[in-house]
Amino acid sequence: MAVPRKTLMPKSAILVKKYKRGIRVSFAALIILLTLLFVVSTPPSSSASSPISSSSPAPQPSFKGGKMKGHSNYKMPSTDISQKVHYPLDDGKKEKAVFVTLARNDDLWDLVLSIRHIEDRFNKRYHYDWVFLNDEKFSDEFIRVTSALVSGEAKYGQIPEEHWSVPSWINKAKFDKARHEMKEKNIIYGDSIPYRHMCRFNSGFFYRHELLQEYDWYWRVDTDITIYCDIQYDIFRFMKENNKKYGFVISLTEYETTIPTLWPTTQKFIEENKQYISKNNLMDFISDNGGMTYSGCHFWSNFEVGSLNFWRSEAFTKYFDYLDQSGGFFYERWGDAPVHSLAVALFLDRSEVHFFDGIGFRHPDFTSCPVEEQIRLQNKCTCNPNNDITWIPDYFCTRKFFEVNHLKMPVGV
Repeated sequence: MAVPRKTLMPKSAILVKKYKRGIRVSFAALIILLTLLFVVSTPPSSSASSPISSSSPAPQPSFKGGKMKGHSNYKMPSTDISQKVHYPLDDGKKEKAVFVTLARNDDLWDLVLSIRHIEDRFNKRYHYDWVFLNDEKFSDEFIRVTSALVSGEAKYGQIPEEHWSVPSWINKAKFDKARHEMKEKNIIYGDSIPYRHMCRFNSGFFYRHELLQEYDWYWRVDTDITIYCDIQYDIFRFMKENNKKYGFVISLTEYETTIPTLWPTTQKFIEENKQYISKNNLMDFISDNGGMTYSGCHFWSNFEVGSLNFWRSEAFTKYFDYLDQSGGFFYERWGDAPVHSLAVALFLDRSEVHFFDGIGFRHPDFTSCPVEEQIRLQNKCTCNPNNDITWIPDYFCTRKFFEVNHLKMPVGV
């Protein structure tokens, strides 16, 4: 009878059996060590700062006294220190504010870069809404592309015909003659009817559109604009906390040939409505002789941040209607920039108007670039300071704004 042979265990199995307890302990220790390393190396998450989990920004320190509180190396532009403003605390709260863009469908591919500049430099942190307005219906392509670019809610509206047409009180023969004469004199946009509609709409109708009624603040964004610097604070909340009603970046002189009767018409309004004129107005900014004539200085409205409630006020509404009835938007070529600027200078307290520095802005053909290198580096600006026109004394008016307000200008300008 054959004796069964004993099955021999492989050497490797013997070793595993012999050291099984030690192997288990070592493996468990390795898992614990890897877990601890992962926890230590992973930064704590914050739902407030994540654009996926929330549209509200994480709380940030407030800017006070020229520096960011808690960050001694962070500085404000000297112009903001001179204007005695502070930057608000980002605590996740938003204002009732919106971007406003007037555009047509064929403006799309010029506009997309403007949107990206605003979103990348500012709105990616705040996600404010965007209202697009057009005198015609927006195309599906325009809506698809722009709504994909903005971080807030995109809204699209059509301008009422009465806000984009020649009103009944305009004499057509007189209007046609005026356009022909302006064309003969090579006055810019002198014979353009659409340009007149745009200026009239931006002057006194944009804030009346139904899509803007839920908002208190606006930032106008045109096609072909560039924002060169990171904006480290909520501009709308800045306006509210510092009691500002109107903000600008560039100020310059208007073409006299486009507005020959704008100031005489304004003078008549002032004479009939003295109750609307602010006691601490900016007459010395818009006139060099106490109001006898208009200097032409105005705030360039291609960049305009302001209070919608100011435009809704009785003073401005009556002023615009008065100008509109005079026919100057058509018989001449009044622009929205001088109209808004005259209203701001006359009806607001001068302390309610703010010059924005540290932003970096361009609209053909002028560039605003911070003159202080430390501000440009800090805000990651990409503009060439040699192209800055802000402080040029001839034709441009920001220097005059600082002089009449007794504000200190940056060193070296």
